[in-house]
Parts: sequence; structure tokens; C-alpha cells
Amino acid sequence: MAEHSDQHNHRRHSHLRTALSRARERRRSEGPAPALTLGEKLSDLVAEIVGSWRFILIQSGLLVVWLMANVALGGTAWDPYPFILLNLMLSFQAAYTAPIIMMSQNRQADIDRIRSIADYQVNIRAEAEISLLHEKIDLLREQQVAELIALLKKSLSRIETLENLILPSPPSAP
Repeated sequence: MAEHSDQHNHRRHSHLRTALSRARERRRSEGPAPALTLGEKLSDLVAEIVGSWRFILIQSGLLVVWLMANVALGGTAWDPYPFILLNLMLSFQAAYTAPIIMMSQNRQADIDRIRSIADYQVNIRAEAEISLLHEKIDLLREQQVAELIALLKKSLSRIETLENLILPSPPSAP
């Protein structure tokens, strides 16, 4: 039974070491991340600007000024009510910023996916290392128990020897 357990632990131990070495090799072969292209940098910049409170406040202020100026000018306004030019400009803005933001989000999703894979690999390696440590601790504990048993047997043997010297053996019956 103990031999079967030792074989199982040895196979598991070598499997963990193999998995760890494969993960190390994979990390070494990947190399540094490629530099961002101009389009990627631009899409990140647009997403950062458009997705900020500063942009929302500035755009809201401009819209209020646009609306108030056109209402105040009445019939001579450059974009009288129903503000068709304003509607056209906002439609253009939405038509261009939405795909640009999507490009940035897609790239960020790719980065997040790579990070989650790396996190998973780190977790697997940590689990393997913890398992190896558990095996080493179990082995040390088994060795200590074996040493204690050997010491106990030796002590019992000495006690029996001392008892035989101190206490004479009972006389044999005829």
C-alpha cells in the first residue's frame, strides 16, 4: 500500500515539475509586448478624452451656448430651431467616436484576456509549488516519525535489558 502511494507521489511530483518547466519556457519565448501602433495610441487617446467628465462638461457647456445663442438670435441665427446643424454635428461626432472607442475597448479586452491567462498560469504554478511543499513536509514528517519509532524501539530494548539485570528471572519450576 505504501509503495503504491510512493509511486503516485513520484508521478505527481514529476508531473508538477514538468508543468512548471513548460510554463517557464513559455514565458521566456513570449518576449516583450509589441509597441502600440499610431492607430492604437490614437484610439486610446480619443477614448480617454471622450470618456472623461471634463469632456462631458465642456461639450455640455458648448451645447448650452449654441442653443442659447441660436434662440437669442431668433430668425437670423445660423442654426434656428429645430437645430438641424447641431443635430448633424452630434451625429457625426457619435458616428466617429463610437467605432474609435470600440477599437480601444477591443484592444483593452485583448490585454485583459492576456493578463487573465497570465494570472491563471501564476495560480497554477503557485498551486504546484504549494503541492511540492506539502509533499516535502509530508516526507519530513514521515522521516521524523520513523526516527521516533526507532528511538522508541531502542529505548524499549534498553529498558528490557535493565529490567533483566535488576530483576532476576523467576526460578524455573521442576
